[in-house]
Amino acid sequence: MSNYDAPPTVVTVSETALRAVPKTYREGSLALGVSQIGTIFKVVVPAAKSGILTAVVLGMGRAIGETMAVILVAGNSLIIPTSLTDSIRPLVTNIALEMGYAAGVHQEMLFATGIVLFSFILILNFVLAKISAKGGH
Repeated sequence: MSNYDAPPTVVTVSETALRAVPKTYREGSLALGVSQIGTIFKVVVPAAKSGILTAVVLGMGRAIGETMAVILVAGNSLIIPTSLTDSIRPLVTNIALEMGYAAGVHQEMLFATGIVLFSFILILNFVLAKISAKGGH
């Protein structure tokens, strides 16, 4: 099975998180007279929220990591874009293409780019952790 035949990461991990919610949660909600839709949105989804947020983080990480596809789609242009339809060169692509021959300040700048990307993912994880903590789970 190639990478492109695999089901989407977010869907797969979210489904696993939803299936991991104990059956007693659903049964208890339904026994109290809550509708099926109410049970899903008021009981099951909140109980699986941390797993769903994890799925989003994994999916975003995987999307960012698909460097070669991004190179082809984005256009790999070194010129600063002036409109939304101009070709671009994403940060991940810049690191992947130039690290092989970089030296000195050029290499340091590529490492700085990596720190920017790492910081972005770190901030994203903190935000999702805060959202997840608000639910009390």
